Amino acid sequence: MRHRRRGRKLGRNPNHQRALLRNLASALFLTERDAEGEPNVPKVKGRIVTTLHKAKEVRPLVEKCITIARRALPHEDAAAELETSAERHSDAWREWRGSDQWQRWNQAMAPAVAARRRVLQLIGDKQAVEVLFDEIAPRFADRNGGYTRILRLAKPRLGDSGTRAILELVGRADRQSHVAAAPAFETDFEDEQESTAEEPSAEESAEQPADELPLSDEAETSDEAEKDA
Repeated sequence: MRHRRRGRKLGRNPNHQRALLRNLASALFLTERDAEGEPNVPKVKGRIVTTLHKAKEVRPLVEKCITIARRALPHEDAAAELETSAERHSDAWREWRGSDQWQRWNQAMAPAVAARRRVLQLIGDKQAVEVLFDEIAPRFADRNGGYTRILRLAKPRLGDSGTRAILELVGRADRQSHVAAAPAFETDFEDEQESTAEEPSAEESAEQPADELPLSDEAETSDEAEKDA
């Protein structure tokens, strides 16, 4: 029995499972790279299409890698302030290399280097690690978790009818819902115009002389009674 044994086997042995999750996570990060001129340009950045169970299984790994990279951003910013702009192996660079500023830069950069090595140990792709720390992590600097979303696709996979899903990064292709305004019908607008045209304004009724004002029903009946008498 598999009581209290979390995770999905996905029809593979443990080594194959780990390799599958590493490849899926690396593929998601590499969609954010600059792939101009390459033969396999991603259709949509920050999105991969896989089966639903694989997407649910790789999601924790992706979230963990992004969290590690996001926590390393303050250390990289602190090290950038202490870094020199001199060319490597130049006299100015050698002078900076032997100064106390390099020691402080080394101490500030150490956590960032350790974070990169940790993510490289998890996914095993240097290019994906570089894209993650340079492109993806700064985008989620102010977001505490929830970096990905899973969307189930209606059309199953051909061959075995497996349920497919989209695993994508939040903030890249977000869908915005717009509420449409209520339509204005022409008939109602024309009726309002006709009613306003028939009713005289207060100024026109005040300027009109008393003789020309329309008589009420009671005044008309009294005039008819006087004529009969």
